[in-house]
Amino acid sequence: MRNNKPKITSRNYLLPFILVTSLFFLWGFARAILDVLNKHFQNSLDITMTQSSLVQVTTYLGYFLMAIPAGWFINRHGYRHGVIFGLTLFGIGALLFIPGAEAATFYAYLGALFIIGCGLVFLETSANPYVTELGAPETATARLNLSQSFNGLGSLSATLLIGQFLFDGTDNGGNIVIPYTVLGIVVLGIAVVFSRVSLPEIKHQKTEEELRNEKETRIIQLFRHHPMFAFGLFTLLAYEIAEISINSYFINYVTGEGWMNDNMASIVLTCCLAFFMVGRFAGSWIMRTVRAEHMLFICAAGSVACIGIVMLDVGRLSMVALVGNYVFEAIMFPTIFSLALRGLGNLTKSASSLLMMTPIGGCGFLLMTLIADSTGMLSLPFIIPFLGYFIVLLFASELSRRA
Repeated sequence: MRNNKPKITSRNYLLPFILVTSLFFLWGFARAILDVLNKHFQNSLDITMTQSSLVQVTTYLGYFLMAIPAGWFINRHGYRHGVIFGLTLFGIGALLFIPGAEAATFYAYLGALFIIGCGLVFLETSANPYVTELGAPETATARLNLSQSFNGLGSLSATLLIGQFLFDGTDNGGNIVIPYTVLGIVVLGIAVVFSRVSLPEIKHQKTEEELRNEKETRIIQLFRHHPMFAFGLFTLLAYEIAEISINSYFINYVTGEGWMNDNMASIVLTCCLAFFMVGRFAGSWIMRTVRAEHMLFICAAGSVACIGIVMLDVGRLSMVALVGNYVFEAIMFPTIFSLALRGLGNLTKSASSLLMMTPIGGCGFLLMTLIADSTGMLSLPFIIPFLGYFIVLLFASELSRRA
């Protein structure tokens, strides 16, 4: 019997797909370090949980401020140049940890993280929509989920390697420079590789709708004529608030409950991110036969249930539910992203830049820390991600209704 499942990508796009997918590992690694760095700075610089949340706020502020300029740059110069410029900023920001250590102030590190965030938004604005273009439209969501699985691999690698490096029981206050220096050198080397390869640039013919509305700016067209894109943008922001906030709060939560120390917490977080990665690989495979919007609805319902249990503060069952959430949320970012871009044609690059403003949702961790510090309740702050997943559930419900 012939296998009628569509291929993830075609042979002529295989090399570009592999090269661009490698970038997903890099920014997964860079973003996951923040979840360990947050607790590390609390220990080494003797700052509060709320103060340390500036690690996330500063990095994701770079996403918010540079997303639209990144979209303009990529519209003008193409995906490959967007990747190269993003890698260059990323590498420079990582190497700035060296003078940051010499300055010996928290704010010097924040400046370096802001530059890294600016670089990451160029990478993600280029790579996410580009992957959706490298093959048949009907496999775009599965393809992006497959690439995003390597983002999960990068995340668990960061929490395991950097977590064990920083929480080994010795005074490693200045050693954060070492992993960032190595990362900076590697990233700049990859930028050189991309400067030497040729990537096909995907172009679309203008639709009749675009021709009718070409006097409007791309952003106005997106919001005026594509309401599901606007809903998708808001939903992706809600998801980012939920996901990033949980990752950033995780070590503080489990150590605050007295279940484990910092070192063991970083190992458990790594295990959670392994479940997350497996969830994405499995989701990519399942969505070759199951409609993406239906899969998103099931997973959103699972996340709402899991975080609801965490909020009930029922001891170790809350811990089990928190781990289970990593499986349910795994497919959400790439699925929401690709569904929001569906059918946008020449508006895809501009739409992608707007979608990549959503990691500013990482500042939601600040809200969680404020709730925790002001109430002394460790489970109550999970109301923030609970609301985020509920919005994802509404988006998936509307898409399923329209399907």
